[in-house]
Amino acid sequence: MGHCNTNCIRWALAWPLVCVIALSAALVDLAGAGDPRPLPNIVIIYADDMGYGDLGVQNPESKIPTPHLDRLATEGTRFTDAHSSSAICSPSRFGLLTGCYHWRRMHDIVRPFGQSVFRAGDVTLPAMLKTAGYRTACIGKWHLGWDWNAIKQPDAKPDPKTGYAADAFDWSRPVPDGPTAHGFDYYFGNDVPNFPPYSWFENDRVLVPPTEPVAPKGQPAEAGWDTWGGPMPKDWDFGAVVPKLTQETVDWIAEQRGKPGPFFLYLPQNSPHTPIVPAKEFRGRSQAGGFGDWVAQTDDNVGRILAALAENGFADNTLVIFSSDNGPESMAYKRIKNFCHRSSGPLRGVKRDLWEGGHRIPFLVRWPAHVKAGAVSDALVSQVDLMATLAAVVGAELPAGAAPDSYSLLDVWEKGAESPRHTIIHNTNPGGYAVRHDNWLLVAAKTGAVSKPPEWFNEEFGYGKNEFAGELYDLSQDLGEHRNLYGERADKVAELDSLLKQIRAKGQVR
Repeated sequence: MGHCNTNCIRWALAWPLVCVIALSAALVDLAGAGDPRPLPNIVIIYADDMGYGDLGVQNPESKIPTPHLDRLATEGTRFTDAHSSSAICSPSRFGLLTGCYHWRRMHDIVRPFGQSVFRAGDVTLPAMLKTAGYRTACIGKWHLGWDWNAIKQPDAKPDPKTGYAADAFDWSRPVPDGPTAHGFDYYFGNDVPNFPPYSWFENDRVLVPPTEPVAPKGQPAEAGWDTWGGPMPKDWDFGAVVPKLTQETVDWIAEQRGKPGPFFLYLPQNSPHTPIVPAKEFRGRSQAGGFGDWVAQTDDNVGRILAALAENGFADNTLVIFSSDNGPESMAYKRIKNFCHRSSGPLRGVKRDLWEGGHRIPFLVRWPAHVKAGAVSDALVSQVDLMATLAAVVGAELPAGAAPDSYSLLDVWEKGAESPRHTIIHNTNPGGYAVRHDNWLLVAAKTGAVSKPPEWFNEEFGYGKNEFAGELYDLSQDLGEHRNLYGERADKVAELDSLLKQIRAKGQVR
């Protein structure tokens, strides 16, 4: 099929545990202070590899139906200039759960059987909410590491091709340093959908011991299996993972009915990340191939979760946030060619990139009677801001040193106020940074590409080679990043480069 012409101070120290005690003492009892509002339940739904343009309400030319997310957008506020901390998985999750830019501690994803990225004493979002009386749960993709050495056999070594064998670990023992060690009362998931061990986890246990090397059956609806070598239980079904996680979520919500106090539910989805395995009833649901059908199933899962909140009487006093960990995988380029669907919408770039398409993501907030329904905001916001914002929602004062890069967006949410954030630092790996300040973007590298775009895409959409040491764009006039002003605006390059260095050295700067 032919091409389509669419418009288409460095924070690295662990906080002492006394910070958590100080945080608890600093909490404000809203009801006792004369505010009659009960604390809201909080639900964060976090899609995996869903691009800015995969959300139907954000892309008039979308080939993917997302009716439940579109309805969520009309019931709350949709933010069009929202960003994940990174353009890849683990770092974005770290930023969301700590209020700290990932690059102050890490750049890469946590690899199979990798250690936890957290340190003793880190103040995380669930830990903060627990001190305010919240029950906390995480259901889905963790991807922030565990202490696998605690259950690994002393002499176990991975095979370079097939990874660890099933008998390399003592699966009868608890695995320390996972979600329940960092603020969550409950965890259920399979850690990472395409990483070993391919099994179900509950709290600190692997529920079904893996017994054999991974060997997926059949063929995904798009691309390959993208699995890393390692053990799985017999007959592990990759297509059953997302449906089970959704059902576990629905069941957990039902179990909260009648329990005292609020809950916090963090739902890092396994989709639409690879492997792309939409259920039979979703195949052909979209006009964007297997990935489009996978997004449609993700949307349906969101609908089931929202319905569960309503059916159990939680909808009116639940703050729901929907977002994604980064932009779409590089397969998005083929999707333009084959289906005329732009997963990044009008943005340049995909997952991993410093360009906007790598990290500008869907961001929806619904909170009845607090957040305006049907509103669209162009305020500059980051997922890193959720820590300070939710602390403000529950009346918590974060201890010194916690959430160093986080701004409270509560007035932005409730009053439509100007964002307190004017600057975001983008990064995927140690060798490349970009700084966004208001409508200006400086890529402090030869190129914003980490996932190299195909030549046909550059030719068709008017992207040439960069002749300068970096890239500079005025996004108010050039959202698609076509005109590099690096050679014309040395003053702006110097200003933004200085700001980048200042924030990297000191932390939050307005």
